[in-house]
Amino acid sequence: MSAYRPRPPAAHTLVPVCAGLVALASLASVLWSGPVDRPVALAFGVLVVLGELTRGAGAGAREAAPLGAAGAMAYALLGDVAGRPMQHGTGQTVTVVLAASLLGSVPRIARGGGPVLDPLARRVLTVAFAAVCFRPLHNQGVFHDWSGPAHVLLLVALLALTALCEALLAAAPAHARTGWPFGPLLREELRGMVGITSAVCATGAVMALAVAVAGLWALPVLCVPLLLTHLSYRRYAAVRATYRQTIASLARATEIAGYTPAGHARRVAELSGAVGRDLGLSGADLTVLEYAALMHDIGQLSLVDPVPAGATACLPRAEQRRIALLGGAVVRQTGVDAAVAVVVERQADPCREQPVAARIVRAVNAYEEKARDAGPGGGLKALEELRLAVADDYAPDVVEALARVLSRQGGTTRERLRRGQGRDEDGQSYRARYWVTHG
Repeated sequence: MSAYRPRPPAAHTLVPVCAGLVALASLASVLWSGPVDRPVALAFGVLVVLGELTRGAGAGAREAAPLGAAGAMAYALLGDVAGRPMQHGTGQTVTVVLAASLLGSVPRIARGGGPVLDPLARRVLTVAFAAVCFRPLHNQGVFHDWSGPAHVLLLVALLALTALCEALLAAAPAHARTGWPFGPLLREELRGMVGITSAVCATGAVMALAVAVAGLWALPVLCVPLLLTHLSYRRYAAVRATYRQTIASLARATEIAGYTPAGHARRVAELSGAVGRDLGLSGADLTVLEYAALMHDIGQLSLVDPVPAGATACLPRAEQRRIALLGGAVVRQTGVDAAVAVVVERQADPCREQPVAARIVRAVNAYEEKARDAGPGGGLKALEELRLAVADDYAPDVVEALARVLSRQGGTTRERLRRGQGRDEDGQSYRARYWVTHG
């Protein structure tokens, strides 16, 4: 079993700390040397402020303020304005973007509109990265003779590197905070950038090129397409949110009818998602897992006599399979993705024949049912039962991932491990296992 080693509590604060140091250094640089090209700085500052003011509250898009992000990147990569070379440095770039982002965030902070520190820290560091790569060399005249395709390719390459930097800055704190595998987190960030982030990068590059030829009047013209793209993306996110709410409402039908305890489907879905992430699932696979976990008990609606407390894990295998097939048929009739129906149908199959999502739902559902009414220490007892079950019942890697997730979340399992009560399937005491996995 791969041991889980908890990250230091301060690890996920590294990005905000680094952003704060970069911001202080940039502000000191501007105060020491004074700002240059003030009208241009003011124009791009206003653009970033407008971008923050148009940020969607609770938008599902990866970049919730694309206009501000595009304006910040364009200012960092700005070579000329109407043929006149720009000489602002990295310090002024970061200072203007930071000040404008803070000013534009004031209304959102006042109405309690979501987190500000993390996205602001990532923007400061990504803008600083792009500016460090471009501004010193540009100010020294290295890119003076670069024109046409060469200049465009330079901007595209810098924007691609900046997008990779932003993905790393988003994935690394999540890895430190949750302990989920870094590779899938990074892939999920990169996959999410295919949408609105690609439009942001393209608009930032076009802004820098257009302003170099047409001057600052090009900025308002180039804002319109990105704002329309952002509006479409927000509508798409709203449709997806409504779709998920519909599935969650369908899942609650078993609770309303008295077939399962209140909150059971939600708890199984949350825990299944955490286990899936621990096993490296991401993107569409996680979505299918979440929907299947929400609807895993919907087949019980077809039963004449409800299962006591909705606990299907204790039923004979044939009865479990019958309920699972009934649930899959219901899911197919609702119009939900067929992959979700497959997971629901196969959650009672032998684990070697199941897809990964079905293995996860089966193990997490059994754990939740066994630990639900067991009182103190019920979590540890439930895990012991899953480990000692027949090999075809629960996949060992899924059970160990579940143990790691519960350990990270704290609770009865970790406390029992600390006290050293019980032994695992290899005969090793849980006290020894605790000190192996937690130091």
